[in-house]
Amino acid sequence: MSEPVFQVRGLTKRYGDVVAVAGVDFDVPEGICLGLLGPNGAGKTTTVEMLEGIQQPSTGEILYRGTPLDRRARTRFGIQFQSTVLQDYLSVGECLDLFRGLYPAPLPRERLIELCELGEILDRDNRKLSGGQKQRLLLALALLNDPQVLFLDEPTTGLDPQARRNFWRLIEDIKRERKTLVLTTHYMEEAYRLCDRILIVDHGRIIAEGTPDELLAAHFRDVILELPQSVAAGRLEGLSMQVLDCGDNVEISTDDVDATIRELVGRDIPLNQLAIRPRTLEDLFLELTGKELRG
Repeated sequence: MSEPVFQVRGLTKRYGDVVAVAGVDFDVPEGICLGLLGPNGAGKTTTVEMLEGIQQPSTGEILYRGTPLDRRARTRFGIQFQSTVLQDYLSVGECLDLFRGLYPAPLPRERLIELCELGEILDRDNRKLSGGQKQRLLLALALLNDPQVLFLDEPTTGLDPQARRNFWRLIEDIKRERKTLVLTTHYMEEAYRLCDRILIVDHGRIIAEGTPDELLAAHFRDVILELPQSVAAGRLEGLSMQVLDCGDNVEISTDDVDATIRELVGRDIPLNQLAIRPRTLEDLFLELTGKELRG
């Protein structure tokens, strides 16, 4: 087995009396996409910024390919920040040329254009790009130095569903080149699709770790039946399964779908609008971190 790209041991970060990261340990194997999930303020962004070398740990150790993280190692990283301001009045092509000039051996311009699908917008002012187009440009800038490790900080926040899925396809293309990716996201579907391994972080600690399927299998043995509130109202009292009020819908948790449906039919509940779904990462996220709103 090859040596992990990152080995993190006892990592902490304090800001005065506030503990943002409270002693985490994990490895990042080579060639995977590692997802960090957590509520706002959980410590995931601080953890990633220490991996990137942007922030220094209060205590603990980060090894990159077996040696302490240093400036030379950081030259092998590419970072796509959640929000980046580019120079006004520059076209997409001019942005590529400007940033390519900062590296001694950047990826060929045509390779970046092809990989990030920029060909049709090269002459467009970067201020006039759609959300998806700008994220594709920022991805190209993060890939300029042909990084061994690519950090993606909530790269699809604010994108419409079509643009988000197009961006996922680009990331999957990059994964096939065996680069190591570290992704933070609030989209559970995105994490399930892109991540080979997931860390769920809360209050500065890792509270769950594994592949998406391993995490779901470890925490759930049931499926969810969904019914409109208008159909189920007043008819589910005393039901032998767990029932959750979700506003317009109710969710019934069960590990025996046949028995549950028989019970619903016995209560004369129409099933033409019944939906059955497996448990998802969103279910797991809410179960582990709670449902209260956080700033």
